[in-house]
Order: sequence, then structure tokens, then C-alpha cells
Amino acid sequence: MESLLLHICCAPCSIYPLKVLRQEFKVTGYFFNPNIHPYTEWKARRDCLDSYAKAIELEVVFDRGYLMEDFIRGAMKNESERCSFCYEVRLRSLAEFARDKGYGAVSSTLLVSPYQKHDLIRKIGEDISRELGIKFVYSDFRTGFREGEQLSKEIRMYRQKYCGCIFSEKERYCRTEIKEKNDILS
Repeated sequence: MESLLLHICCAPCSIYPLKVLRQEFKVTGYFFNPNIHPYTEWKARRDCLDSYAKAIELEVVFDRGYLMEDFIRGAMKNESERCSFCYEVRLRSLAEFARDKGYGAVSSTLLVSPYQKHDLIRKIGEDISRELGIKFVYSDFRTGFREGEQLSKEIRMYRQKYCGCIFSEKERYCRTEIKEKNDILS
């Protein structure tokens, strides 16, 4: 069975992709998410994944610690392209690690979320794959998003409320706050 290194953004998003990929590959998880802010959120997601991985007997590589400053510096070079930068950083780290350690393929749990820029993730993954000579396994896991969401609720898994970066945190909570104020005024 071919080995695959799976970038995992969080445990809930890993449920369905793991179900599918484990049918064809020997899967190892890879947690590298410098975009997640604040540290307590990053740690909650990392710890939840660690606990879940042990329960389902999934080996996970937790790579390079909490590198939020590097992410913010890079994202701010072109704020309108921050999602591209974010996907690029994480998928490049995944592919480089996989190539260096002899994995046959890579993929990402980012492909399960209906809230992510799916076509952009696919393009960046395929571009890096060609550049580094490692297979990028594309699958539209979004069909299993609700299934994974439901199971994560049933097993009382930590579930975040935004994609992870400081920008998405602001969009999630600031927009809600503005809407609430507007509702009160109307």
C-alpha cells in the first residue's frame, strides 16, 4: 500500500478524508498550521488531533511548533492574497517533508471544507506536486463534510468556529458583532 502524508488542519476535518484515504493508502497525518491564531486555539486544535489520532491509531507528525509571526509577516506582504499564501506555506511544507521522508503522495484535509477556496487549494497542491516531484492526491471530500461534522459532535471533539487565522477570526466575530448592533438599531 502506498504511503500518503495528509496535511491536517484540525481533527474534525480529518474524519472523512481519513475514512476515504485509508482505503487506498497507508496514511500518516501532518500538523503544520502556522496560520492558527491565537496560540490557545492552535494548541486546542493540536491537542485534539493528538488525542483523536491515538484513539484511531493514526501516526501524526507535529511539525515545527507555533510559527505565527512568520505567517503574519508573509500574509501581510499582500493581504488580498493571504489565503493563497496560507495554502502555499502549508502545502509546500507538507510536500517537502513527504519528499524528504520518502512518502509516495500527499493530500490535505482542507479539501473537506465547503468554506475553503477549493479550486485554489487544488491548483497550489498540483503546482507544488509538479515542482517537487511528489504526487498530490486530489479528492473533493466536501461530500463527507456533514458526516465528519456529525461524528465530531457525537464524540464531543473540540470544534473551532473559524478557519484559524487572525483575519478569519476577525471576519467571524467582527461581522457578527456589527450585525448584532445593526439588528438592535433596526
